[in-house]
Amino acid sequence: MKELLVRFLVGGVVVSAFAMLGDLFRPKSFAGLFGAAPSVALATLGLTIGASGHDYASIEARSMVAGAIALFLYTSAVSRVMMSYKWPALATTIVLLPAWFGAAFGLWLLWWR
Repeated sequence: MKELLVRFLVGGVVVSAFAMLGDLFRPKSFAGLFGAAPSVALATLGLTIGASGHDYASIEARSMVAGAIALFLYTSAVSRVMMSYKWPALATTIVLLPAWFGAAFGLWLLWWR
């Protein structure tokens, strides 16, 4: 029960802090970006350090960075294909899912092999 309370408090504080940070920037669409992924990642890392130690948390942080890079490459490819070839969004995202997997797996090979 104590761990759930700590998760709730840490998550709420970090999400609120990032939401306030996002509210300072223009355009306002950045508020959602700042309120979601970074705040959840930092809260998770903080809890992981407390539960499993620094070594395990560093592996988790490296995995988060690799996932973010793979997502960036995937979304860039989807954007480029949709703008250049006028493909529908659903078809483009499904067809390019292997690119996301390939980027994530490639980064895994580089960092852990």
